[in-house]
Amino acid sequence: MTSPAEQTSGIPTGRPAGRAPGRALVVGTGLIGGSIGMALRARGWHVSGTDADPDRANAALAMGALDVVGSDPRADVAFIATPVGAAADVARTLLAGPHGTGPVVTDVSGVKAPVVTAVGHPRFIGGHPMAGSEQMGLSGADPDLFMGATWVLTPTAATDLDAYSLVQSVVTSLGADVVALAPADHDRLVAVVSHVPHLVAATLMNAAADGAEQDAALLRLAAGGFRDMTRVAAGHPGIWPDVCADNSRAIVAALDRLLGDLTTIRDQVAETDRAGLLEVLDRASAARRNLPARATRPENLAMVRVPVPDREGVLAEITTLAGDLGINIYDIEIAHSAEGPRGVLLLVVASTDAAPLAEAVGARGYRCTVSELA
Repeated sequence: MTSPAEQTSGIPTGRPAGRAPGRALVVGTGLIGGSIGMALRARGWHVSGTDADPDRANAALAMGALDVVGSDPRADVAFIATPVGAAADVARTLLAGPHGTGPVVTDVSGVKAPVVTAVGHPRFIGGHPMAGSEQMGLSGADPDLFMGATWVLTPTAATDLDAYSLVQSVVTSLGADVVALAPADHDRLVAVVSHVPHLVAATLMNAAADGAEQDAALLRLAAGGFRDMTRVAAGHPGIWPDVCADNSRAIVAALDRLLGDLTTIRDQVAETDRAGLLEVLDRASAARRNLPARATRPENLAMVRVPVPDREGVLAEITTLAGDLGINIYDIEIAHSAEGPRGVLLLVVASTDAAPLAEAVGARGYRCTVSELA
């Protein structure tokens, strides 16, 4: 038997209905924007696109990343793939129409808190696909770039439930696994796993290049380990000054911790502290082996139904809770009720994650039910 909310929405008690392809706008047609356009078109979407460089937009059209160059007032969703410094202005422009009109807007910037705060709109969902390529620009665009990649979304207390559901659904359809984080938490965490590693890789690469001026054989000795460590240094340098400016506090904190750890290991080397070095290296080896693999969609899924009040903050609270628990949400819908300011949040997760999620959500005061999906 369906609940009144589910009857109202037309969503059955099984898996939430998938969204049919619609119309999308991509602003910025470089590596990420071009890959989004190609991936959407491969799934039947009509994709329009613009770029500050008209030649690049035309090149995106020619290579199949776009259906047409130009904006689209009928777009359902817009992806902003510009440098982070321009993202907020573009988002505000796209959201400037009457309330509830125009596309739902998301971005792909590597820093979230400044952008999300500057836009401050319920239909803007901050996003960051953790995917990339050694190839720079549009020439590296790949419709499979997001398969198995983590795509962070950063809902806030003001986020519109349906807007978030749309972006989650579209991103998941591209093969990505969505992790919901608060914007500030995203910035603190990516400083450690993305921003500082890029700066360290660049520093190591420059040190080797400087050394090669005195010892020509040095770079010839740069075998697998060095190449793996410095691979990201080959990425587009132009985006990094903005990233470092917008996330400077978190990056400096992570660098300070790294400098402290390097000082410790430097002293262990200087003092021939074999036991200390072995402890550091053993711990790092174990941690590296235990890095999570790219997630694959589980065979057995379950739906967690959470009746929720129609108030600000509910979506961010529950989705970021799942992110904190390391639980992937494979699908999400909000079933609105015609009988009052309530609805039902429908979350599709792995069967093994359903009970822990339900328990955690219940501890927050929500009553929820779990059912297996065929």
